[in-house]
Amino acid sequence: MAASTRSLLRVLSRCQRQVFIPRTSSVFWSSLTPHRQQPVRSYAAAASKQVQKEKKEDPVQEKVVKEKRKIDDKDRHKPFGLTAWAPVDDVYMVRYYPKPVYETAVAIEMLKNFQKLDFSPENQPVYINLRLDMKLEKKKKVDPFVSTIHIPHPFKTDINKIVVFTENPDKARLAIENGATVAGGAELVEKILADEITADFYLAEPDIVQKLLPLKNKLRKKFPKSKRGSVGMNIPKMLALFKTGYEYMVEDIYVNTQVATLDMSKEYIVENIQAIVKDVASHKPTEFGPFIERAVVCSRTSEGLHIKIEEILQQEDK
Repeated sequence: MAASTRSLLRVLSRCQRQVFIPRTSSVFWSSLTPHRQQPVRSYAAAASKQVQKEKKEDPVQEKVVKEKRKIDDKDRHKPFGLTAWAPVDDVYMVRYYPKPVYETAVAIEMLKNFQKLDFSPENQPVYINLRLDMKLEKKKKVDPFVSTIHIPHPFKTDINKIVVFTENPDKARLAIENGATVAGGAELVEKILADEITADFYLAEPDIVQKLLPLKNKLRKKFPKSKRGSVGMNIPKMLALFKTGYEYMVEDIYVNTQVATLDMSKEYIVENIQAIVKDVASHKPTEFGPFIERAVVCSRTSEGLHIKIEEILQQEDK
């Protein structure tokens, strides 16, 4: 009896192992499986939404126009390679100090005094040299240009010779009446190529410009172009400008042109300088900053004097 009960207990113990051990193992592995699962990325979407909200809430940034501020040289360190910003007396070595900048009227008066000291001709020409800032946005630049203007006090007595190209006989006659030297159609091309006809300016109507292309290499900068105002339908108006107009051009980043003669009055010379400076400054949009970086005036036998042009440009802006 005892042996039978022992064998029964062994059988029951084996059955219990087969029934309960898998359950405990399944519970054990099920408790470990959550640690092996990949984490849920629930934060990325929320972060992107937050960034989008911040972008929407950012205010629109306004364009800031940089103003050229005045620098006081009083307590500044000395300029590179020079002794000081200004000398302390009236006798000094010029190469050790920055070049002084004068008012335009003062500079013209100094040129007149130089002429008296040098005993040079009174009617010698007065020149102005302008250095330009041709830069625009995105590495673009202002193209070198040629301009013709009316200066307030002309210093040349000769009237410019003008050739007008038109195929209309009535307009050709009107051009001659308004001061043109020669007026005609495409038949003038051969005469100009043969140097039988020369002129200071060449004007044309838009319809005939294509027939004048053989003259492009001959005339070069004098070839009629709408940008220069030498191509148009109003011939009398163009003749009024180019008969007594004064032409200057930009070479690289410089304008070097005559503005007067030294025997003219100081007021006349200053007004001519103002007219040319204003016309040069009008060729660059104001939002890209000042166009003229430096201005130097001189006569044929004198040194160059730096002049202030801020007042002229401020008057133009107003």
